[in-house]
Amino acid sequence: MRESGISEEELFSFLSLKKGEDSRYHHVLSSMCTLPHPVAVRAHQMFIEANLGDPGLFRGAASVENLLVERVGSLLHHPGAGGYATSGGTESNLQALRIFRKMKGSRRPNVVVPESAHFSFEKACDILCIEMRTVPCDQTFRMDPDALQERLDADTCCIVGIAGTTEYGVVDPIETIAGIAHDHGIPLHVDAAFGGFVIPFLKRPIPFDFSLPGVASVAVDPHKMGMSTIPCGCLLVREPSWFNLLNVDTPYLTVKQECTLAGTRSGGAVVGAFAVLEFLGREGMRAVVEGCMKNTARLIDGMETFGYRRAVTPDLNVATFEGGAVPPGWQVSWTRRGHMRMVMMPHVHRSVIEEYLKETGEIHA
Repeated sequence: MRESGISEEELFSFLSLKKGEDSRYHHVLSSMCTLPHPVAVRAHQMFIEANLGDPGLFRGAASVENLLVERVGSLLHHPGAGGYATSGGTESNLQALRIFRKMKGSRRPNVVVPESAHFSFEKACDILCIEMRTVPCDQTFRMDPDALQERLDADTCCIVGIAGTTEYGVVDPIETIAGIAHDHGIPLHVDAAFGGFVIPFLKRPIPFDFSLPGVASVAVDPHKMGMSTIPCGCLLVREPSWFNLLNVDTPYLTVKQECTLAGTRSGGAVVGAFAVLEFLGREGMRAVVEGCMKNTARLIDGMETFGYRRAVTPDLNVATFEGGAVPPGWQVSWTRRGHMRMVMMPHVHRSVIEEYLKETGEIHA
């Protein structure tokens, strides 16, 4: 650290150079994050100092968090769900497994996840000392329900289903999986970090939420398709009292117990998430999702014209292809099976798709 500070002009000149080293979203097709909506930025700035870790000091921000949970719960067919705003899917998944591990009380707990599960479950199981059992996926990269049943036993504390896989944008057969979970008396946690703000706004929504009796908890990420500022996730559970299992004493705060994983939590990002949902409403979110899905279909059609075979027909706005060249200057990613992967987020406008296809066509000219 410097002995004497530098001028504001010099400081921000340096920061501008560093900002220039970041990727610009215009050519980023690999990310499930996007440019935040302007109302999210404005709301975040308004509550930028709010710390939800001490809610008695920031009652307004805390009340907005409650409204966010209620709005998301209503979207997922359970307005009375318990929940709180997390830092994202990793924290939400970890906290869900903490709850169900404590509920089970087994000395050797295990959780059953599809092979397509996000890597956060590996972290969570390592932290919580839970055995992670993996279920293979079928040819469409969705969990195989028959193989699921073979991995359950008396120590299984949770089943995980994915509503919008990170790599392929497909939804596991959650309705079938929820039935299996319900029959075995095992909680089903649905990781809908990506799909939670896509599926409800599709023309033909896929069952994945609390409308299914077997679903015990759902993770959604407003900082993905919800277009809020980073970081903001949300964990919802069927019974609000389940969070009592996570409470620790916090005697020097304005609340005397706390169930969250993080202590200090950004009120700004949470209010930003709420602001987007209120500003756009269901109608606006449907329009955003429809645009992303149309762009996904356009990209797939265009890429297949150049001989890029799709790896799978996605349920959501993710497109994957069997190999091929990438035009210089564009950021795509690759799945663990080696498929080219692109996500059609709100910042990926039709003009961006056409530009990418044009440059891909020039490679093959």
